[in-house]
Amino acid sequence: MEKTFQRESLEFDVLIVGAGPAGLSAAIRLAQENRSLSIAVLEKGASVGAHILSGAILEPRALNELIPDWSKRNAPVHVAVQEDQFYLLTAKKSFRLPTPITMRNSGNYIISLGRFCQWLGEQAESFGVNVFPGFAAAKVLFDPNGAVIGVQTGDMGLDKEGRPTDSYQPGLNLYAKQTLFAEGCRGSLTEELIRHFNLRKNSDPQTYGIGIKELWKISPEKYKKGLVVHTVGWPLDSKTYGGSFVYHYENNLLAIGLVVGLDYQNPYLDPFKEFQRFKTHPLIRHLLEDGECIGYGARALNEGGFQSIPTLTFPGGMLIGCSAGFLNVGKIKGSHTAMKSGMLAAETLLQTKTLEPAQELKNYSTALKRSWVYKELNRVRNLRPAFRKGLWAGLLYSAFDQFILRGKAPWIFHHQPDYRALKPAKICRKIAYSKPDGKLTFDKLTQVYLTGTQHRENEPCHLWVKNQKVETDITIPVYAAPEQRYCPANVYEIIEKNGKPCLHINASNCIHCKTCDIKDPSQNIRWVVPEGGDGPNYSNL
Repeated sequence: MEKTFQRESLEFDVLIVGAGPAGLSAAIRLAQENRSLSIAVLEKGASVGAHILSGAILEPRALNELIPDWSKRNAPVHVAVQEDQFYLLTAKKSFRLPTPITMRNSGNYIISLGRFCQWLGEQAESFGVNVFPGFAAAKVLFDPNGAVIGVQTGDMGLDKEGRPTDSYQPGLNLYAKQTLFAEGCRGSLTEELIRHFNLRKNSDPQTYGIGIKELWKISPEKYKKGLVVHTVGWPLDSKTYGGSFVYHYENNLLAIGLVVGLDYQNPYLDPFKEFQRFKTHPLIRHLLEDGECIGYGARALNEGGFQSIPTLTFPGGMLIGCSAGFLNVGKIKGSHTAMKSGMLAAETLLQTKTLEPAQELKNYSTALKRSWVYKELNRVRNLRPAFRKGLWAGLLYSAFDQFILRGKAPWIFHHQPDYRALKPAKICRKIAYSKPDGKLTFDKLTQVYLTGTQHRENEPCHLWVKNQKVETDITIPVYAAPEQRYCPANVYEIIEKNGKPCLHINASNCIHCKTCDIKDPSQNIRWVVPEGGDGPNYSNL
């Protein structure tokens, strides 16, 4: 007789999925104003901050509004930006250019966003918020009328075939009057909601980049606390959108990374290897020589901006933060806008006279349109799509748009899905990448070790290939299996099986960047949450 398992359930007034800047800011604002509300925050990482990766430079505007005395509360925000530098790179040379208006960082701070979220989590708990790390929201719960009534957390202790083992624990049903989805970029439940409620009916598709970051300990004589450097150009070609960041953080630490737009065309491009090549440039090499790489990570980021914001509300819930796509591409930052969106959602909840299940709180969208978030994103709405014509056209248009038009152009450029940009391999040139030296440049597996990522070997694969035939008939022969290159963690490999190439998935390597879910040319790969607590364990990133 098959054993049956009973799912336990918990009820809250407000449930927040994701303990990032948006989710925690929403929780704090709710608890600040109404201690009687029962509030829960779910976090799929083993701890708050474990899955957080960003550059990061914090514009403190939203933080000042949320917690005015943040400095007295020992927020890990204390490396003020001292200088901005902006360079155009060629293979051997660098040309310093005026820093674009939107990228000037006076008054901002270089931070570890992971540490900042840990601190926000502590603040939330001090206000009485229930923060539950290690619980992955795996399924949206709907009532008979199709309204959101909560989420179900993932089952634990299933084998590879999805069958209960001796350690099986069924997930919880968590019910709430309102559920705020703050999963970050390309959240799996958010994408389900967008499809279910057709939330993109009146917006462009979202577009993305992949950000690859390392943390280095460099020699004191090369360290300049508070220096911020951004570059465009090499190693990317003029058709590929992207750029680098080099931030002199605290204690001789250097945060360095490369962002590559996922609308790139050449399937032979490998964003990880482009980043390794970037470090060999004379401008960068001298900083890192005699240094030590102590951290690594990668994460997709939203780049669609204003045009790609979906409908934000639906019966029973709201989208906040990078789940909705509030990153300001012109500023190359989105933590402040994510925080503000969470605060606005919370304030909308607080202003609702009677909070009932299945309500659609449309005033959140109204509040957002009246806020500085909307004004910020509207002003830079045309910058990212302008680069579809190439680096030079993008730079020229950006200067014209921001210096002359001041972001008030009477037109809007639109986006196309990133996966459609990829061209067949036969019409693209192969890219030769140098072998890593193990000191300045590295291979993927070496760097994956630094992420601390862990997944139980016998659990179900959280990377779903919808149709293996699509892989063997289209993705491999037509696009030269681009997943083995766009993945920054060596998850995807092509192996021989019965004399034919086929896709092999090393799911335990996954660092939850979501790039495969975005860039697969046939949209044949779907990323879903693994067991709660699995994935990277980023420290100081």
